[in-house]
Amino acid sequence: MAKKTNSLEDLGGFVFSTNKDFEFQDTNKIEETLDPKDQRLEAHLDKKNRAGKIATVIKGFQGAEEDLKILGKELKTLCGVGGSVKDGEIIIQGNFRDKIMDFLVKKGYKVKRVGS
Repeated sequence: MAKKTNSLEDLGGFVFSTNKDFEFQDTNKIEETLDPKDQRLEAHLDKKNRAGKIATVIKGFQGAEEDLKILGKELKTLCGVGGSVKDGEIIIQGNFRDKIMDFLVKKGYKVKRVGS
């Protein structure tokens, strides 16, 4: 029996275009990750939408999603806490900004402290 599809994503995203000048652009390009020395990261402390609990948020990473997830895992392991990687940000539970900044500087990243 054939598999039922529910959206364009199930069909690969692109099906048909009536525009004779249309050029297909592959959105699955692998984004190249910049070297750590070329990265400009920002370290934030955030309480919004977290029931008053503090989280350390790292923003500004430029590169592949997979490399961002690997860096997020390293930071979670370093701090011994949970966290997540989403929307191009690394979110670490708790106030570990200084510890994370030291770690990132040792890895070669340029990190800016944002906020108080």
